[in-house]
Amino acid sequence: MAGANHIADCFNNLGQFLMTSNSKSAPSKKKRVSKPRTRLKSDDILEMFVKLADDRPNPETELEYNSPFTLVVAVALSAQATDVGVNKATRVLFAIADTPKAMLDLGEEGVAERIKTIGLWRNKAKNVIALSKMIIDDFGGEVPQTREELVKLPGVGRKTANVVLNEVFGQPTIAVDTHIFRVSNRTGLAPGKNPDQVEDLLERVVPESFKKGAHHWLILHGRYICLARKPKCEKCVIYDLCKFKEKTA
Repeated sequence: MAGANHIADCFNNLGQFLMTSNSKSAPSKKKRVSKPRTRLKSDDILEMFVKLADDRPNPETELEYNSPFTLVVAVALSAQATDVGVNKATRVLFAIADTPKAMLDLGEEGVAERIKTIGLWRNKAKNVIALSKMIIDDFGGEVPQTREELVKLPGVGRKTANVVLNEVFGQPTIAVDTHIFRVSNRTGLAPGKNPDQVEDLLERVVPESFKKGAHHWLILHGRYICLARKPKCEKCVIYDLCKFKEKTA
């Protein structure tokens, strides 16, 4: 009887060993993450940008600047602030300091004194001085022309870098701010849960011939027509293409 029990125990142990071995050796199945997809057909996307381009033939940033450096500063200051508010402050600031050297000479307190009307002005003043110093020390006094280098500057993130690359260096980058994020999701052009997803999809679906101006067309459309609380659908040139369920007649 003892021998029979011993044999049974051996079989049980062997079964447990085989089950454990199989579970360890079996390859784990990786969950496939699908990329966000546009809800518009390629012909509709092309028509959308044709209409936006016809409505605003020469789109450009509404931030005031006179050089790559002053644009970097202006965009860095525009975080959580309006372009109107930034322009009011930079008119005074750039009249005194519109180069990295002049900005350093003005100093942090001098910068802070002139941008007090802008949100987060203390931290922004520190960043303006720090980025001015880095441009002089690391880039020979010239604003770098690659995203990888631009984002090294204090206070400069991916969005700021994309604006600079697009506006002054003519690169087909798209900086996804709140306006572009809203328009891209509402219209179905580039749905995404975060700015990175929207940017990635926009880069894939925007027709090549419209990539240079896409940033400006979408941001201006969101700023003046596709408003957050109450979109002006009656004035929208892409109304017939838009997939927004709550759009009004």
